[in-house]
Amino acid sequence: MSRNGRKTMDLGEGGAAPVVLADWLDRLLTSWHNHRVVIWTAFGLAFVFVWLQRRRIRTLQTRGSSPGLEKANWLEGKDKEQLATTNKKSPSSTERQPTAVASRKPRSSTPRVVAGRKPNPRGGLGVPRQPEPACIQPLVFFTSLTGTTERLSKTVLTRLESLSALQPAVLKPQVHDLSYIDLDDFFISGPKTSDSRPDVRYVYVLLIPSYDIDTILNTFLAHLDETHNDFRIDTASLSALAGYAVFGVGDKQGWPTEEMGFCSQAVEVDKWMAKLTGRKRAYPLGLGDVKNNVAQALQDWVSGVCAMLEELSLNGGLGEGVSGSGDAVESADEEELEDDEIDFPDSGRNKRRKLASAADVEDVGGKGAPMAVDFTTYSAPSTAPVLLKAMVPQESPTHAALTKQGYTIVGSHSGVKICRWTKSALRGRGSCYKNSFYGIASHLCMETTPSLSCSNKCVFCWRHGTNPVSTTWRWQVDDPQMIFDGAKAGHYKKIKMMRGVPGVRSERFEEAMRIRHCALSLVGEPIFYPRINEFVGLLHNEHISSFLVCNAQHPQQLRDLRRVTQLYVSIDASNRDSLRRIDRPLHRDFWERFQSCLDILREKRFVQRTVYRLTLVKGFNIEDEVEGYAGLVEKGLPCFIEIKAATYCGTSTSTNVGLTMQNVPFYAEVVTFVEALNKALAKRGLDYGIAAEHAHSCCVLLASKRFFINGKWHTIIDYDKFFKLLDEGVDFAPEDYCMETPEWALWGNGGFDPRDERVDRKGRPKATKEKEVAVKMADESGKLEF
Repeated sequence: MSRNGRKTMDLGEGGAAPVVLADWLDRLLTSWHNHRVVIWTAFGLAFVFVWLQRRRIRTLQTRGSSPGLEKANWLEGKDKEQLATTNKKSPSSTERQPTAVASRKPRSSTPRVVAGRKPNPRGGLGVPRQPEPACIQPLVFFTSLTGTTERLSKTVLTRLESLSALQPAVLKPQVHDLSYIDLDDFFISGPKTSDSRPDVRYVYVLLIPSYDIDTILNTFLAHLDETHNDFRIDTASLSALAGYAVFGVGDKQGWPTEEMGFCSQAVEVDKWMAKLTGRKRAYPLGLGDVKNNVAQALQDWVSGVCAMLEELSLNGGLGEGVSGSGDAVESADEEELEDDEIDFPDSGRNKRRKLASAADVEDVGGKGAPMAVDFTTYSAPSTAPVLLKAMVPQESPTHAALTKQGYTIVGSHSGVKICRWTKSALRGRGSCYKNSFYGIASHLCMETTPSLSCSNKCVFCWRHGTNPVSTTWRWQVDDPQMIFDGAKAGHYKKIKMMRGVPGVRSERFEEAMRIRHCALSLVGEPIFYPRINEFVGLLHNEHISSFLVCNAQHPQQLRDLRRVTQLYVSIDASNRDSLRRIDRPLHRDFWERFQSCLDILREKRFVQRTVYRLTLVKGFNIEDEVEGYAGLVEKGLPCFIEIKAATYCGTSTSTNVGLTMQNVPFYAEVVTFVEALNKALAKRGLDYGIAAEHAHSCCVLLASKRFFINGKWHTIIDYDKFFKLLDEGVDFAPEDYCMETPEWALWGNGGFDPRDERVDRKGRPKATKEKEVAVKMADESGKLEF
């Protein structure tokens, strides 16, 4: 009898096993009742997972993707053929291949550096290796002057985004304006693959307009040419790309055929991309007539590109036997077409090659001494004659855009414009910082340039990016006298237009009809003009002071430049990477050129007044760069250092490069930077000090102690003394023609001329510190004099 009152039986030695078994079954049944819901759920999930995997495999087979053949593409020669035959005989063996395919990493995008001999872009035994399926990242590139191609790029972007929503393997597209990117980042070895997404492969979609003037496209084509022919880089350095496609935008009304220029630059881009990618043309070149069928042509072309991207995301390659596959026959055909180009010397695709070749330097200007032609680092000069054209033809979009912005185009490559400070000074509302620092009243100053072309594309430039860009002078050269007369006529015409503006002072208007100063800093690069010394000589002959600003990219022209009243060099960054980001120079050796110009400025510092101009842009060149700037000052030892805040022009051009009002420093931030730079210079033992300011335009002047004479700053220029010394032909130094800086312009006093009246946006007078200084001076002397 048990303790609970139930009867028990003595089973002896063999009765223990049944009791244990019954007890185990009882526990199992209890466990099943307690966990049956979890067990059924796990079983259901496993069943669903297996079902989805089998369905995925069937879908791939239905769409024509053969994992067995994908693995076969990794092999070469007879092994590839044998594996393909085996796959046909035993289809069941292919079901194990997707895992191996998915785990294989794509080839590295780092270009292979060679020494002399060009490698075979096809590689191996002539059979191109097709990459495995991966995520596809479309990159859309465009450039536009009139806005047409930019609008078309938005259409392409919309279509590709729709495809991305339907096909997760096709990532959301990115768009880039060729005018506002560093070409080295995308068109040497391709974009760098992220470590977090090594399976991403890139497809370039390029929308290329064609212009009969010099634009960023000329620079882009020259970049592709140089990259392909640079012996240090693989001739097919972009072969890591999954493919590319080009669409050209042209005008058949002006250029009816390709030979006459229709979409000629798009054709040339397509040709160079074929070479650089190893014939990975993912979709045929598309051409659209901007005045006829461009919308429909683009729609059909984008549809084909979308189909290509979808197939590429599934198969991992462009396929064999189709355009762009790298097939040997197709490549040979394309090479034959390139050889045939010599039969069409006047074709549109050869226009850039003609422009890039240099003429005899003694014949370009028509007369005068040999001009200085600046070639980019890796371009060899040619002696072949070339027919030079206008930099800015009257019928060109560039001419129309600059004229709309208020420029008067002089000749074929020069311009003149009055700035807002000229208008302000005419109304007695203040001059620019040059009045406070150097004694230049803005209404007496003409702002002009003998070269509308520039070799930089600075992010803060308020010229709207409509002027031509180039690394070499390849245009006709206008006579300096013609430019000088045209600039004066254009300036006086614009001054006369101010007669009816309310508030213009009659005495200021009369003074403005006699130009006393010339700022060669309007747009472009004035030192680029081959006969710049003759032009400066014409200014000095009429006792017009010369303030020349250059971007430190043309050392030979800077070295050959004769004396000017004041020589500026733009110092927009303290290191190589920052300079490339903010100035976006076209020259590949931009940093070496920059350093050479600083050395030249150091040599000239005892002959003429030299100035560093620093334009501060938040997020670009302010943070943690004070010590770097101090090092540049130590290298060039300029007479003066101007530090000013960037001016936001508020255009879409600026926003394309990420520049907003958030990048414009407040004056307090400029002051903080100036004080930190002054301390850094003192730490290095350099004799500089904060001399003057113009708070109204967020600008501060640091000056060498060479101009701290008898305990007072002497930054103002004695223009009469300058021209007297210049006419006498004697040697003289910058200290020989300087004057004492007025008290109202000194550091801490604001820098607004008390002879003017500062007003707010509604024209109402504003109280200023300068007025307080003027009153103090009047109280001490009994009268107010200037």
